[in-house]
Amino acid sequence: MEKKKHQIALIIPAHNEEDNLRPFYVETHKIIQDLNNYTWEFIFIDDGSNDSTWRVINDMASLNAKVKGIRLSRNFGKEMALTAGILESAKDATAVIFMDADLQHPPSAIPKLIQQWELGFQIVTAQRKSIRYSIWREMGSSLFYFMLNRFSKLNIQHKATDFRLLDRQVLKVLQTFPERNRFFRGIVDWMGFEKTSITFDSPDRADGRSTFSFRDLFHLAVNSFTSFSLVPLRITGYLGLAVTTITSLLFSYMIITHLVLGWTLFTKLAYFVVFNTLLFGIVLAALGMIALYIGNIHTEVSGRPLYIVQDRVGFTEK
Repeated sequence: MEKKKHQIALIIPAHNEEDNLRPFYVETHKIIQDLNNYTWEFIFIDDGSNDSTWRVINDMASLNAKVKGIRLSRNFGKEMALTAGILESAKDATAVIFMDADLQHPPSAIPKLIQQWELGFQIVTAQRKSIRYSIWREMGSSLFYFMLNRFSKLNIQHKATDFRLLDRQVLKVLQTFPERNRFFRGIVDWMGFEKTSITFDSPDRADGRSTFSFRDLFHLAVNSFTSFSLVPLRITGYLGLAVTTITSLLFSYMIITHLVLGWTLFTKLAYFVVFNTLLFGIVLAALGMIALYIGNIHTEVSGRPLYIVQDRVGFTEK
């Protein structure tokens, strides 16, 4: 009796990737067709593209029943596109692999992910050997992950990517997560399970420019930090206490030097303006940080759906 093959789903978020989808499919198909112990399906998530991405997905699905597509009603962002792939599809998959559509996650690394999974690891992440970003983005990325790991219980390597394999057990747990402000890498790291990593050389984009802007990166950094760490609130409290203590000491010094010793180093108005301005800035910073957490709470309890599916292709049932 022939042994039943495991099914692996490739989940590929795409935003304005009309020129990259077909080359991605062709190159990936060449790799996976040699992995005879598995069956495969491609699940493309069109994250509100403005170009012909959805038409290309439809064309590919019409030629291959293993190609499926989900079209979101607008651009919800990569984290929500990944979430849509997790919740809306891969119901029969033994494992899922998340990849970008621009070929910067090379399909040639898929066998390495599979190999580690076969050894018993439930989460296999792929890390770039080198990063071809600007020096400023590289420095910002290193600083972000250092701060996030330092002030949370995470341990994310700054060269880690969303290119990874998740076992079905991990996927089932991930499907139960309710939060809306999501940082996919942080959530997967936080979950635990048996994990390992591989490395890969990251090629240039097959076509076009990255659709992940600096604004997107900034919002992702803020959301991930406020989702996984309470340290900013603690720092704000400690800073407020420190400023209050220092200000009290300085005003005591002013009173002693002026009233007891008769010294006139600075005018009272100068001290008043400088230190009240400093206190005002600290209060504003504290309110801003607290507002971020309150904003996250508001988003979580608002009751809106995580995303809206406008159309599907290749699925036999809704």
